Amino acid sequence: MQIDGAAAIVTGGASGLGGATAQALAAAGATVYAIDLPGANGPAVDGVTYLSADVTDPAQVSAAVEQAAAGPEPLRIVVNCAGIGPSARILSKRGPHDLDLFRKVIEVNLIGTFNVVTLASAEIAKTEPVDAAGQRGIVINTASIAAFDGQIGQAAYASSKGGVVGLTLPAARDLASSGIRVVTIAPGIIDTPMLATVSEEFRAALAEGVPFPKRLGQPADYAGLALSIIAQDYLNGEVVRLDGSLRMAPR
Repeated sequence: MQIDGAAAIVTGGASGLGGATAQALAAAGATVYAIDLPGANGPAVDGVTYLSADVTDPAQVSAAVEQAAAGPEPLRIVVNCAGIGPSARILSKRGPHDLDLFRKVIEVNLIGTFNVVTLASAEIAKTEPVDAAGQRGIVINTASIAAFDGQIGQAAYASSKGGVVGLTLPAARDLASSGIRVVTIAPGIIDTPMLATVSEEFRAALAEGVPFPKRLGQPADYAGLALSIIAQDYLNGEVVRLDGSLRMAPR
């Protein structure tokens, strides 16, 4: 599907995976609406408009989606990058895992993703098809290799991302009649703001554990894959790992 001339929504679009993807889409000719929490404004980029919304709030997301869909370019592309990744063991010296924390991670990473998928898909479905096959648009969701190789302390995070993986095929099947594809990217260790607090020594150790290429992934790697997925019309209902063939150890 052609990116140039389309409107795109990117959640978590102020930084990290979402920031890189928003900028890449804009560079390819899309009009991008980058959704993030209030106060999380990204850099000024031609073609990128920043909108404030909490992905778990239906009213806020609906308002942002309506603004994106009201522009002159048809809404065709949605990339869900918003997420959180706190760590906590089920049992630790402090006691059992806090249920509110578990619920919060599920709320943001899984329910927030689903909220955007449903509301944005409703707007994409109103557009005219771009080809004889009836294609109207695409949704790209973000899981994690933690969905497959969840580590110690990742019960909440791995559960939330496993839910995103599980959502992929039924969402693709549900939206097929509307000409909307659904694909999920499962990144490995990516050098995003989530790693901002770790030491260079620890960062080097993480990179050393990646079979090849032996480095941390970059947000640009994710953005490049997202653009490739958009361009490949026959890719649908699939989860694509982006991890340098890394398989995570228990810790």
